[in-house]
Amino acid sequence: MIAFKKRVLDNGLRVIVHEDKSSPLAAFNLLYDVGARDENPNKTGFAHLFEHLMFGGSKHVNDYDTPLQKAGGESNAFTSNDVTNYYEILPAANIETAFWLESDRMLSLSFDPKVLRVQKDVVCEEFKERYLNQPYGDTWLNLRPLAYKQHPYKWATIGKSLDHIENATMDDVKDFFYKHYRPNNAILCVAGNVKADHMFKLAEKWFGPIPSGKKIIREIEKEPKQTSARYLKLERNVPYDNIIKAFHMCSRKDKSYYATDVVTDILSLGQSSRFNQKLIKEKKLFISLDAYITGNMDPGLLVIDGKPMEGVPIKIAEEAILEELALIKESVSDYELQKVKNKLESQHRFGLMEIMNKAMELCFFELIDDIEGVNSNMDYYHQLQVADIQTCAKNILTETNCSTLHYLKKS
Repeated sequence: MIAFKKRVLDNGLRVIVHEDKSSPLAAFNLLYDVGARDENPNKTGFAHLFEHLMFGGSKHVNDYDTPLQKAGGESNAFTSNDVTNYYEILPAANIETAFWLESDRMLSLSFDPKVLRVQKDVVCEEFKERYLNQPYGDTWLNLRPLAYKQHPYKWATIGKSLDHIENATMDDVKDFFYKHYRPNNAILCVAGNVKADHMFKLAEKWFGPIPSGKKIIREIEKEPKQTSARYLKLERNVPYDNIIKAFHMCSRKDKSYYATDVVTDILSLGQSSRFNQKLIKEKKLFISLDAYITGNMDPGLLVIDGKPMEGVPIKIAEEAILEELALIKESVSDYELQKVKNKLESQHRFGLMEIMNKAMELCFFELIDDIEGVNSNMDYYHQLQVADIQTCAKNILTETNCSTLHYLKKS
């Protein structure tokens, strides 16, 4: 069980503290409720750009890394379609360094034109290197607009195109920052060898004076129900064919999320999973074959992603996948379900041995308005029955609900 205390500052910043005396370290996690889905369709990639800009200097701190390293700490960040997350881990005795640094860049970035130019170049190079010039790199640049026609999940966190970042102005950047990077749009969690009362005082000291922003009301267009199968074929200079099938599923907040997660785990979690036993080892049709869910805040995707063995026609490979999907709708054993539950329980317990993981979990469950769920989350999995899994599979794994990408090796 993760014990925690929570307070909300007058400016709206939600502060959570988890005391863990077993570690000499402390984790500082600051989650902003902004991701790629919050971008203007004509100005995409901004959430990811800010992941870089936030390390480029703030109002009173020109160099972010040096003072953190002197305090024995390290930091990083990530951006998704739903959130942007910054985190530090450092000796608990030096935790105030993280408060100082993170509060200053929440207060205001430096908005130095040189920094903006440099980071725009960095992001553009990342776009080229990871998405345009890397084998299979543009998979999701093509799969997202195939699966989503209206919802902003139709573009990746890197953005729709290089032009959107290349043409970003300082006014664009300032508008995005002062709209989304405000205390009322953020959640802070400190976990480790700290005292809650002291952390709340530090939060008030460093973050309390920062003005709150305007309340954000999302007006995101809902994705219409998919009623017919969609297909796209691409040919690229890649070593193997790749087949990806994406099925629409519920949002992360929906209770059927847990059954959907287990469907993919029965298919591909571990060496004894169905995909690995039947299609990789027994039939030798695939080099790799995976099933997973995106777990988005809005309705996401259940994805099947496989690379057939050399010489296996894409049609044969796809038929084999469809056979397995048909089987899981009709037959799931109690043993199979219990095995997955045990693995999930093990992963959950091992994951929460790290203080940073606990800090991130607390922020996430607070974000979905279910902070108590950080301790009851596994109960939803344990309560699942075989019938729940089969019903979920029948509802989701239909061809009319599927977008299929054949990513083929050039002959």
